[in-house]
Amino acid sequence: MNRSRLSRKLEKQTIKNLILSVLGIIVILVALIKFGIPLLVNLSLFVSEDKTQKSTSKKSASFIPPPILNYEYDATNSAQVKIEGSASPNQIIDLYINGNLVDKTETKDDSSFYFETLLVSGENMIRAKAITEDGKESSLSESLTVTFKGDAPSLEIISPPDSQVFSKDKNSVEIKGTTDPYVRVTINNFWAIIDEKNNFSYILALKDGENEIKIVAQDQAGNKTEKTIKVTYNP
Repeated sequence: MNRSRLSRKLEKQTIKNLILSVLGIIVILVALIKFGIPLLVNLSLFVSEDKTQKSTSKKSASFIPPPILNYEYDATNSAQVKIEGSASPNQIIDLYINGNLVDKTETKDDSSFYFETLLVSGENMIRAKAITEDGKESSLSESLTVTFKGDAPSLEIISPPDSQVFSKDKNSVEIKGTTDPYVRVTINNFWAIIDEKNNFSYILALKDGENEIKIVAQDQAGNKTEKTIKVTYNP
């Protein structure tokens, strides 16, 4: 009889302990869901953001800005030109023309630099690269394209012939000729009309007596070809 009471008492105590354990587990799970998971998520985001910032900072520290090149014209008739630019102080600047390394210089205290270099005939694609004291290199700069042309443009006068005489109501003359592509033609300082085949023309009013007509062809590089003819107008 005593054993039966003891067994029942132990059984009740076991059930009570089990219920308390289950309730404790439920409380822990609720607390974990409410507080633990957001905490873990925030911790994960913090670690990820910290890694991103360190990676970005590392990349920024190792980035070397490329030099900036300056040149006023896109065409020249001189083989030797001065190319100026700017970068950071205490850097070596490599100069490339059409992909070939042609010169080196150092930046000044004010971050400026310049090259006096020779161009090749035709189109020159000029770029530069900066190198720091510890050997780190920038990417190549934006390209600067300069065309070197040393020959004067062609100029042929088709009409009128030199020394032609005009009379009566013929008080104007049409000057016609041909030249090269991308050339400007002036006739007595007036611009001539040039078609797609490089033929030019201009109608010039004549004054009484001898008229001197000066035709000038000039290309983009500044090369010039000049010719002069004379015609006479006798009203």
